[in-house]
Amino acid sequence: MSDRSKAVDPIPEEFASYEAAAEFWDTHDTTDYLDDFETVPIETQLQQKRFAVEIDEELMQVLYQQSQQQGVGVTQLVNNMLREILESAA
Repeated sequence: MSDRSKAVDPIPEEFASYEAAAEFWDTHDTTDYLDDFETVPIETQLQQKRFAVEIDEELMQVLYQQSQQQGVGVTQLVNNMLREILESAA
């Protein structure tokens, strides 16, 4: 628990860069600044579910090479391949 009697550096009005902000928060405890934070309401809806599947390293290298040749991301390539396989199996 933080000691409220210690002197706390003020949060700068603006940081010169992301790096400067990161350095500040790397050396300061956010719990010393709870009164400076405000709750922000947020609404979100999950648009799509994503799943992680483990793939052997050698297979991933081949997929990456093919995705580069086709100019698509590995995720898109794999999804396209799986759709084709499942459609032909139906």
